[in-house]
Amino acid sequence: MILRDRERIQPRAGRLDLLLQDAESSRRYEVEIQLGQTDERHVIRTIEYWDIERKRYPQYEHTAVIVAEDITSRFLNVISLFNGMIPLVAIQMKALRSGDKIGLVFTTVLDQMSLGLVDEDEEVHEVTDRAWWETRGSKATVAMADEILELVKALAPDLELKYNKFYIGLAKDGQPNNFVIFRPQKNAIRVEFRLPKTDETESAVLTAGLDVMDYDTRWGRYPAPERRCEEAC
Repeated sequence: MILRDRERIQPRAGRLDLLLQDAESSRRYEVEIQLGQTDERHVIRTIEYWDIERKRYPQYEHTAVIVAEDITSRFLNVISLFNGMIPLVAIQMKALRSGDKIGLVFTTVLDQMSLGLVDEDEEVHEVTDRAWWETRGSKATVAMADEILELVKALAPDLELKYNKFYIGLAKDGQPNNFVIFRPQKNAIRVEFRLPKTDETESAVLTAGLDVMDYDTRWGRYPAPERRCEEAC
């Protein structure tokens, strides 16, 4: 973990105790630390800080974390209701004295719900069409996916675009082959490449001078920077 900030000022919402980031992915953790028992103020504050940060920095994945000396069963039940809809982790911290030394014991009493992989449940993903994506993004940004597809076809001519609800993928004869996916937005398109993180790949990226986001270890992808429209979309 990398410490990004401490006592981070939130607009009209106080201060975030700790902002951490996974060193090998684009996931950030908004951490609220509380003395004593959990109470509703700190639970609400934890979720509020998480919501502010995810809206300010949507290029990262965000997880809310509350750390307290005593996470009571009452509030554990309440927090559990949010899990799955809000990525939330609850950690109980105890101090133990041994002789003249004090140690800290951290126990994760509620972990973030694990989600399936992108292709793991592909057959039940809601399939959309080009018109749906042109409305969600724009005709210009969807056309960028066409341009990249033409480059891909030089190596794999049988591939075509497959329009899913959360991304545009690739398919051959209707079967997904998502080594690259596209997320068109109104004025830009985000491209994500599935590649193993190796020294050879890292070297090739640096040599090419590409400006990429942090490697996402969860999905095994290199998220490339957004490509923006040259003209109004």
